[in-house]
Amino acid sequence: MSPSSAGRPVGSVTRGTTGVNRLRRADRWLTAVHGRLLRATDRPLVVDLGYGASHTTTLELFTRLRRVSPSVEVVGIEIDPARVALAKPYEREGLSFALGGFELPVPRPPTVIRAFNVLRQYGEAEAWHYWDVLASRLAPGGIVVEGTCSEIGHRAVWACLSAEGPLTLTLSARFNAFERPSDLADRLPKTLIHRNVPGEPVHAFLRDFDRAWAVAAPYGAHGLRQRWLRAVEILAGGWPVHRVAPLGGTARWRLGELSIPWSAVHPVGG
Repeated sequence: MSPSSAGRPVGSVTRGTTGVNRLRRADRWLTAVHGRLLRATDRPLVVDLGYGASHTTTLELFTRLRRVSPSVEVVGIEIDPARVALAKPYEREGLSFALGGFELPVPRPPTVIRAFNVLRQYGEAEAWHYWDVLASRLAPGGIVVEGTCSEIGHRAVWACLSAEGPLTLTLSARFNAFERPSDLADRLPKTLIHRNVPGEPVHAFLRDFDRAWAVAAPYGAHGLRQRWLRAVEILAGGWPVHRVAPLGGTARWRLGELSIPWSAVHPVGG
């Protein structure tokens, strides 16, 4: 998609579907894994890009980030003027809403950009392009968290990027929200979702995760969490699963979460 004419937001209107706690899993990950980044920055700016038809998830993000960084400022950006108008009454000190798109009409480079369920309507090449665009807008040391989640947030996958490129891929799900780990494939970022085919690393990763899940079936007698923990341990025998906090380890795995280096699933020829 080519940029809009001068003065107009860059991008397309999304479906706008949202809901209470839909992005809780990603917010929880952000505060735990990158809370230090926010605390180390004076008045960190966080952008919630394409927050949808309701202000709810942006307000939830603001509330959660303020617990770890009291000086954080959050700006929700939407390309639909009507959605911005509806959100404006909920502004408060440190929380605001603005009309815009990928050009990010904010006063200074953001420390964090969160963009969920925004790029699914774009092609793969466009998704890579907008990853580059967003990463180029970051403050030094900043990150982009881009991904998708199910309608009620029980299954989610997101990538974390720096200005240098993608860093990690994280899968997160309620234990009763899937039958096998590869069910999360429909939530892969746009840069990966069409690469879930034989010969691609992400396909091999999900295949091996399914196999580990099957081998760990006996642990299900002690609950789905125990089965997940065992499956991750098995998977870690052949994949560079993050084992050490803050990105990995039992504390994160117990939440139904798993992170791996992006390099392990980078598309062939991508």
